Amino acid sequence: MHFRRRAVAAAVAGLLAATALASGTQQAVGQPAAQTGWHKGTPPLSTPWTDDVSPTNALPEYPRPQLTRKKWQNLNGLWEFAPAATGEAPPFGKTLAEQVLVPYPIESALSGVQRHEDRMWYRRTFTVPSSWKGQRLLLHFGAVDYDAKVWVNGRQVATHRGGYDGFDVDVTNVLKRSGPQELIVWAEDLTDETFQPIGKQREVSDHGIFYQGSSGIWRTVWMEPVATSSIDRLQLTPDLPSSSLKITADTSGPAGLDVEASAYDGSKLVGRVSGKADTELELPIKNPKLWSPDSPFLYTLKVKLIDRGKTQDEVGSYSGMRSVGKVKGADGKLRLALNGKILFNLSTLDQGFWPDGLNTAPTDEALAFDLVQHKKLGFNTVRKHIKVEPDRWYYHADQLGLMVWQDMPAAKPDPIPAGPWRDQFKAELREMVDEHKSFTSITTWIPFNEGWGEWDLAETGRIADSVKAQDPSRLVNAHSGMNCCDSLGDSGRGDMIDHHAYLGPATSTPAGDRVAVDGEHGGFGLKTTDHMWFGDGFAYEMTPDQATLTRRYVENQRDVLRSANSCGISGSVYTQITDVEGELNGFFTYDRQIPKMDFAQVKAVNTAIIKGADGTGTSGPQLPPGTPGADGIHFYPLDGNADDVVGTNDATLQNGAVFAPGKTGEAVALNGSNQFIDTGAQLLDTSGNYSATAWVKLNKADGSFQTVVSQDGDRDSAFFLQYSGADQRFAMSFPGQRALAPTKPNPDQWYHLTGVRDAAKGELRLYVDGELAATKSACSLDSTSTGHAVIGRAKFGGNSVDYLDGTVDQVHFFDRALDDAEVRALYASGR
Repeated sequence: MHFRRRAVAAAVAGLLAATALASGTQQAVGQPAAQTGWHKGTPPLSTPWTDDVSPTNALPEYPRPQLTRKKWQNLNGLWEFAPAATGEAPPFGKTLAEQVLVPYPIESALSGVQRHEDRMWYRRTFTVPSSWKGQRLLLHFGAVDYDAKVWVNGRQVATHRGGYDGFDVDVTNVLKRSGPQELIVWAEDLTDETFQPIGKQREVSDHGIFYQGSSGIWRTVWMEPVATSSIDRLQLTPDLPSSSLKITADTSGPAGLDVEASAYDGSKLVGRVSGKADTELELPIKNPKLWSPDSPFLYTLKVKLIDRGKTQDEVGSYSGMRSVGKVKGADGKLRLALNGKILFNLSTLDQGFWPDGLNTAPTDEALAFDLVQHKKLGFNTVRKHIKVEPDRWYYHADQLGLMVWQDMPAAKPDPIPAGPWRDQFKAELREMVDEHKSFTSITTWIPFNEGWGEWDLAETGRIADSVKAQDPSRLVNAHSGMNCCDSLGDSGRGDMIDHHAYLGPATSTPAGDRVAVDGEHGGFGLKTTDHMWFGDGFAYEMTPDQATLTRRYVENQRDVLRSANSCGISGSVYTQITDVEGELNGFFTYDRQIPKMDFAQVKAVNTAIIKGADGTGTSGPQLPPGTPGADGIHFYPLDGNADDVVGTNDATLQNGAVFAPGKTGEAVALNGSNQFIDTGAQLLDTSGNYSATAWVKLNKADGSFQTVVSQDGDRDSAFFLQYSGADQRFAMSFPGQRALAPTKPNPDQWYHLTGVRDAAKGELRLYVDGELAATKSACSLDSTSTGHAVIGRAKFGGNSVDYLDGTVDQVHFFDRALDDAEVRALYASGR
């Protein structure tokens, strides 16, 4: 995906010149001649940095922190702009009617255009400094969304596809000897009309979980002079066992040149290595200072490219010494580790969108703001959610000491069709890893999210293996949210078992050589008048005020710690750092103007998680044996009445439910709309072991959920003995976790269902007709449910749902986990 300058025509010598020095310094922003007719748009919300943006200071910082040179020129600023028609010739020598502020996407207020175009022209001129004479000239494009073509002085010099990776081109051979040089860029962005990787972007925001798209140039455009032989990229990989930094200098120009790399602790030289360019060298660093969130130490690097004793190129860089891996805790569970020690990865979901600049932060200070707040709130990790940021974002993360889980931008949530789009997705994924694998902060790659764009489960596994082979130094999370949404399931590959659970947290457990993590949870919301993109919005659970929002966050995070210690999750991702458009579940409003929680309480509980989730674990639950007996602690034969013939909690038929012929005697027929049976009490202590059994006959077995037995919680049922419409099979379930029968049931046929919660073993079991049908590892927090036990419906999201369309008979509740023999005997008895 990177447009390497080796592909350009041979050089025309003697056109440019400069001395290439390390340690990049800021250059003035270059401007085209015309600067009239532009004005900043009015965003729906303004950030603290909106008014700081102008044509003279559009992201002026050096854009490539890991490969710096002194001489460069920024080409951000005002460009001419016009919509482009399909097949239209480039507007050589023509003044375009509008102006746009680069590098802000055209849909953004900061661009001055503030509308979408499928296709567009950008035009400006630039002048090559006379002091650069004798050198080659490179043009760099940080990112153009999505397809791009570039012309200089009427000659096409580059084409590029991909909205999140950079490209560069050597334009030496098309430059005029002096005077203004004309630069034209064509861009096409069809957003969600194709299967291009787009992440959360949509052409028109849906007021839901997707956001306003960003088209055209959205990262810095700049140019620099280099020698005929020059360094293109540094590949940097710390290797703690050998106390060395592995370094490869990828170069252009004649082969066989030498490289000298030096590492510094401040001004002190601590290591040096010499060898051949384009080969991996080991730069020794004795007794290295390790990079970590508590001590994000970075070594300064200087790298020279040498030809027969003469320096051809010299660049500056940096790197941290750290290792990423997995180790077993004292409790025997596999956990995430940094530098060989268990470290819980406490993260938020970071979308990287801005109300004034959309995909592009208004200023570098703004770009760093969200990361700085992560540290202030006590987080040590950030999940960059299906977006790739400019290099300076990772530079800030490196300096601050934040571990980064880096997502691949997803295609839209339909399977990517067979053909070129699948190859394109894999090519862009490979380029994303190549461009970013030297940043110290990145610890994990995530190819897929919740099945969006996923087309084949086996291929998902192969892609995860490919990323691991490309970068063995980091972890691979093959599929964040493998239990959710459009996911095709668990490929079994990668280093993580990642479940999403709203409100959560997830309670998955490590297995084999994979750790368990909660890839998304939380999502508590609060409305903030005059600081909402649409004037309103939503969250997974809304709260009425800051105090309640803070309390719910703290409660949820305490559950994260419990899940870490009892279940073994070693990472969690809270949704999210800021509100975004219609989503109101941030620590900050979307404009970054208003903090929405008591941050002292947030930091305290976050600190407790990182300190307390150390892998020592907790002893298994000490559970009572339960009440003996074949009928359990409550039994409803449903023979003409709803009496509890074992306990004292007689039930009542609701909304016109009627008695009908049953499996044994009579039963209760339910209409699937609003009818159910209410026991009127909490029958089970769901913090421990329990079982529920029933005979059931479905009237239909389609895509609708139907619950046979459950018990109400505050928001969701504590458990669901159910027919899962999503799977079209019987299940014993917790929210987001299902022990599923292997086959689809037939309507109008009686089945005996038993759902078992075995807290001691940390599992759910489903029995169908007396035989074990499924077991699901479910290390749950098992919070006590104080609601009523009900027959024929469930509760989810605070609402009554999943009404049974069928007939139910012989319902038992047990305060123990039934074993195989007990279930078999109960089935045989017909009760």
